[in-house]
Amino acid sequence: MFNNATYESYSPKSEIRRFLGRLKVEDPPFFWRTQSLKDESIRTALLSATGPNAPEASSAGYGSAGRPSNRPLCVVIAGGGTGGHLFPGIAVAQEFQNRNPASKITFVSTGNLLEKTVLSKTGYTLQTITAAGIKGLGVWNQVKSVAKIPGGILAANKILKNISPDLTIGLGSYSAGPVVFAAWLQRIPIVVQEQNILPGITNRILSRFADRVYISFKNTRSHMDPQKVYWTGNPVRREILDSDDSFEAIKDKASDVRAFTVLILGGSQGAHTINMAVIEALDHLGDTEQLHFVHQTGQADEKPVREAYSKSKISGRVQAFFDDMATQYGQADLIICRAGATTVAEVTALGKAVIFIPFPFAADNHQVLNAGSLSDEGAAEMLLEKDLNGRILSEKIKYYAAHPAELEKMSSRAKQFGKPDAARNIVDDCYRLLAR
Repeated sequence: MFNNATYESYSPKSEIRRFLGRLKVEDPPFFWRTQSLKDESIRTALLSATGPNAPEASSAGYGSAGRPSNRPLCVVIAGGGTGGHLFPGIAVAQEFQNRNPASKITFVSTGNLLEKTVLSKTGYTLQTITAAGIKGLGVWNQVKSVAKIPGGILAANKILKNISPDLTIGLGSYSAGPVVFAAWLQRIPIVVQEQNILPGITNRILSRFADRVYISFKNTRSHMDPQKVYWTGNPVRREILDSDDSFEAIKDKASDVRAFTVLILGGSQGAHTINMAVIEALDHLGDTEQLHFVHQTGQADEKPVREAYSKSKISGRVQAFFDDMATQYGQADLIICRAGATTVAEVTALGKAVIFIPFPFAADNHQVLNAGSLSDEGAAEMLLEKDLNGRILSEKIKYYAAHPAELEKMSSRAKQFGKPDAARNIVDDCYRLLAR
């Protein structure tokens, strides 16, 4: 513990540098090892970085033991960057506010365009810190990313002290790291949510700080402490879950003759390889009178894809990004998409027939693993990008359009993998955690 005399010559940045220097690398090129993190003097020293009169570590979030209640909570959700990380966080936020509208939810991340655009429409507050990814970068970029860590921790520490949350939730992206570490310093209860079947490096590290780790796949491969790990499923936004029922009601009133609708998704940024394969496939489809495409292209490919549909005279709705994904999912008969964990969670919760085209450069090849967990059971089809071309894609589209029974079989199996109650499972356990 620091006294006032010590504090006068104390430099937060130098103390953090000394701290990081003591830690042995466990998952290069990142940092932190469990044994070092048990050193209470380090925790106390870093807490003091906000001033000599910093309050003692909070016991926020812990109430009397017994059954969990739905009392209002103050929750910080850390991470984002991509829709695959951000949307599960939004689903959990919605569930907290469904339990008690007085709950206050704050997202903390780097504040990229996607985060600002999506969160501005939800009403949730976004506060920003400095952080950068490390894995897969060159040595110099890794050094620059590591140099941002102390500043990110200090910024997160300040945010958490101002908010005084009951709970911090890490979503697994690199921006979650400084926030979760700051929460650990302040003894704020921590839970981590892992979307993929193979946990990423950030969550492998952050699991050591966490009270709980919520996994999306039953067969998730990890070396995390099994006492902390709970299989909950990957949270899906409420509007997505509600889309299926609402569209079924519309179909009941519609004509029996309806175009076979193919939804093409490349993630929030689009997928150039898929876009080009679809453009090529349009020339191989033949009779397209009963086909309709809904195609999310990403910003870069929107114009050429739109022109291709127009030239082929095939019915298609083309946009860089869809805000109304609930509607698009509801109308789709067949989905062609990447195999990010959030997309997998959404299509299985709805029971949709899917052709997955995994992104081949995803960290640790996790998209192939995500897709394989379903395709191995006949709950989806997987087409590797190296085998992708327009002719093959057109043949698959025509086959499923002509074989509704096969489509229905795949849809039914996919739904067996869905966990539509994932957000509820997580929030239930969070209340139990805070009530112990």
